Parts: sequence; C-alpha cells; structure tokens
Amino acid sequence: MGADEHRKTALKRVVCAVITVSDTRTEQDDASGKEIMKILEKHGHSTKLYDIVKDDIAKIKEVMRQCIEDDDVQAIIFNGGTGVTRRDNTIEALREFAEKELSGFGELFRMLSYQEIGAAAMLSRAFSFVTEKKAVFALPGSTAAVRLAMDKLIAPELGHVLSEANR
Repeated sequence: MGADEHRKTALKRVVCAVITVSDTRTEQDDASGKEIMKILEKHGHSTKLYDIVKDDIAKIKEVMRQCIEDDDVQAIIFNGGTGVTRRDNTIEALREFAEKELSGFGELFRMLSYQEIGAAAMLSRAFSFVTEKKAVFALPGSTAAVRLAMDKLIAPELGHVLSEANR
C-alpha cells in the first residue's frame, strides 16, 4: 500500500497534549501553544491536555510520563527548549522515552526552515519519535517555527503516523 492509500485509512481525529516548555511564558502570552491548538482543531484534532512547564529536565520528564499514562492522549507536541542554550533541555529530557525516532521530521523541518530563515535553521534540534504507541514532536518555541512544523509536517501526517505506530 502506498502513502496515499495509507492516508485514506489513517486516523481522522487525534487527541493531543500540547506542552509549552518555558521559564517565562504564561497562558496569557503563550502564542505558540495557542497556535498549535488552533492548527490541530482546524485539522479535526483535539487537545485534551495543555500545560506550560519550566525548562527543567525533571519537570519535562514528569509531564511526558503523565501524557504517556493518559490513555486518551495519542500525540504529544512540545514547543520550546529545543535550541542550543544551557537552558534548552527538552531534547535531553525526552530522548530516553524514544522507542523509534522519526529522524525525517527534524531533517524536513530544518530544510523548510532553511528556506525561510537561512543558515540559522541548523540551530534547531526539532525532534520526533514514537513511544508506547504515541507520537511525540518537539518543536522550537517561536510561533513562526510552530506554524511551519504544524502546517507543513505534523497536521497533514498526524493520523498517518499514529495509524502506523499502532499497527
């Protein structure tokens, strides 16, 4: 079966958790988290859990474990903490959960990002994997980066990724 046939049989509605990793953002000014939820809804998906956690490895792991243990949550989308500063800990916190890495996600994200922002795209550590039949995506915290990842990569393939992960 080709990709088009897989998409036809893919999940149409995915229940998600959206987690913003930031030491400074609040629900009032979390434009990136809101953008993720808006795009998910536009594509027929829903958000069951939304949270903002400090950029702290233990706190990120704790919310990841909470999402994994929630049987309703099928996909987890993190934004923030994916850069190269000392406080960017999302990838380090999530890596131990990865059963099957989706390396193409990061590669494609950086390629598309390069077309928009040039060589600075190499600083992105956007990351995706499957764990315990759930899809996990870690995106940069900028709203433009979130929009790019959601519109071009995640939203069009989310149901397909989960259908494959659950076979």
